[in-house]
Amino acid sequence: MNVSKKTTQILLLSAALTLSTVAPAFADDGGTTPPSSSSTVLSTGSAPALGQVTVNGSSFFELKNVTILPEKGSKTVTFTVSVHNEGTTDLLFIDYWPRVKTKSGNQISVRILPQDKDKNKITPKSVQDISFYATVNETTELTDLIFQFIKWDFSQPNFERTIGEVAVPDNYSIVTAANDAHLINMGGTEVKTSIKKMLMTKNEKNFTPTVILNMENVGSRTAAVPAYQFLIRTSEGYMYPLDAKNLKDLAINPQVNKEVELTGSVPVSVSTEGWQLVVTQNAADIKLNLPIAYFELPLVSEPDTVDSNKEYNFTNKEGTYTTKLNSFQRLPMEDQDILSANLTLLNKGTDSLPLPELTGHFLLDDKVKVEAKLIQTDKVIGLPSGSSASFQFIGKMPYTYQFSNVKLVLQEKTGEKETEDLLEFAHRSELLNMPYFNVGEVYKNTDVGRNASYQVRSVKTYSGDTADIFTVQLETTNLEKRYNDVSKLVAQFKTGDGSIYPATVSEIKNKITPGGKAMLVLSSTLPKGFPTSNMNVMIGEAITDNKFSTEKDTADAYVNAVGFWLPNESFVAQDDLLNVDLFPYTFSVNKINTWLDREKLKLTFNYELTKNLLMSFNTEGRKLVIGLEDENGNKSFMREFDFKDFDQIDVTTDTDVSKDTKIRLGKRDGFVIEERDQDLIFHLETLKTYKLSIYDSFQGQKKLLATKTIDWFSTTD
Repeated sequence: MNVSKKTTQILLLSAALTLSTVAPAFADDGGTTPPSSSSTVLSTGSAPALGQVTVNGSSFFELKNVTILPEKGSKTVTFTVSVHNEGTTDLLFIDYWPRVKTKSGNQISVRILPQDKDKNKITPKSVQDISFYATVNETTELTDLIFQFIKWDFSQPNFERTIGEVAVPDNYSIVTAANDAHLINMGGTEVKTSIKKMLMTKNEKNFTPTVILNMENVGSRTAAVPAYQFLIRTSEGYMYPLDAKNLKDLAINPQVNKEVELTGSVPVSVSTEGWQLVVTQNAADIKLNLPIAYFELPLVSEPDTVDSNKEYNFTNKEGTYTTKLNSFQRLPMEDQDILSANLTLLNKGTDSLPLPELTGHFLLDDKVKVEAKLIQTDKVIGLPSGSSASFQFIGKMPYTYQFSNVKLVLQEKTGEKETEDLLEFAHRSELLNMPYFNVGEVYKNTDVGRNASYQVRSVKTYSGDTADIFTVQLETTNLEKRYNDVSKLVAQFKTGDGSIYPATVSEIKNKITPGGKAMLVLSSTLPKGFPTSNMNVMIGEAITDNKFSTEKDTADAYVNAVGFWLPNESFVAQDDLLNVDLFPYTFSVNKINTWLDREKLKLTFNYELTKNLLMSFNTEGRKLVIGLEDENGNKSFMREFDFKDFDQIDVTTDTDVSKDTKIRLGKRDGFVIEERDQDLIFHLETLKTYKLSIYDSFQGQKKLLATKTIDWFSTTD
């Protein structure tokens, strides 16, 4: 075959660009992360090279930073090729390409990370790192892989020539030992990362690990720490997300150390042996979580000056009381932080005791006093023998203030202005964490008179032109034996980088029966296309003027805070119009037909609308939207149907239900939507198919739930 030099260069360029820009075949969450408007500068780890391949003369490729991350049904492999140009002329990487194959001979597609797609010219006596990723099946291990390097060569039958390969050795490990550090390249600056210590608390259901991660900038420029995701990986392969404190906008100057606190929740049924810390980074533009580093977790350290779950006694003129500190929390609230201490007061004597008039304050590092206010969380008026009552002390402080330890100084009022010190409870700052509940887990509030459970049901993003509304459906159950109000909540969404977005909580105005359920919608407006993977939601019971908030109150604090990790959201619409989930409703459409009546387009269909009658809910702002769109753009329109009309009966149409233009509960045949159009009749020859779509609309923004392609003027099943 005769090919000119110019044609060869064009073909080589085209082939390389095709390989470097091909769309990924796999998304980490089934396509749950909306594409970002800009590329993310991804970090890479730093580890010994696995091998070298000589390119020409003294120049060579070095394979390093090979790592792997399990995903849903597959694994993501990342690796870096360090190109060393030891020659006297430019080395063009576009003339070469890496391949990955298994030892059994299966070829695996390789793609370049977006941040490196323009790296090509390596000048003489210089080194350039170029990173790649590939997707392998869930049974493949790194030791099964061989990395092959080829040069485009049109003299060969397949236009390429193998110049060398590197196999992953059997003893290769991606895990940094507990006492070692790992160099992470953050935007061109190397940061030595290690685990300082791990602390652990537990209750009857979960371990609460706290990992202190130390980052030391060993480069010569300031390192901006990316919005990493952190996970605990158990020896069984289970992965549990961790929340990071102090990560938002974290920058580390040269030769400076910074610590990041990570906390989460792991079921007590899981073995604590062999835990690892996994660091990943979300690449929104390719819809993947990419592995950055693995660390072996050290043995658990014993924290000092922590008085949680220890019982102490104090005595006054009424008798002897036993007190226990249940938890200490530091919580975000607008531009401040809340210090919250949860106490239990017990009566272990034989006689009833009145509730003492307690007061107190916080003391930071034994020097800085923070005023505290008392909130009685249990609905009790005294302490019979063998009973207990819960109390909360809350105080406010600047969210930027840092301290090492905190004390709650518990006091009793003995006069109008006099107090007497009773006890001091000490705690470490790195343990001021709220409990986190993993996907599917249930949180139970056991305060007397306020017994309730909470569980995240689903998440939905409603898209708009300039912003999105992100929502979480939170199911609550009344565990009291009487009718009870749903507690007013404060809710906030927290992103992977630590950004806090306050959330609005829908109101449930009616009391809930014993064992009854209600669905709360937590919502917040986010920037358009904002990635919502790796987010969590924090909730707490609202407080106004040192009392639990009522429906009309504006909260100024909150207590009993917990966090929920959120499930992945599906962005794939179902391809039929049956059993469409509009919780608490389900909507089905069939027998769909279109026809023209002079200047009117009529869309007719049968529908069935059912409702979950066992759930209280607030559908304010919710609408069902039905849209029609011609494949060639000849016609499109949408109709909105307000949820508030679903349960109503239109008395004006009692004698002729066909005149009712609103959708109601139950079944209806031959429902008609009319659209005036004088010109559509002139486009009959181009009317082939149209899409009929169902949307869930919230506060004017929509989420596509289902769509079906239908032939014009035909009737579906």
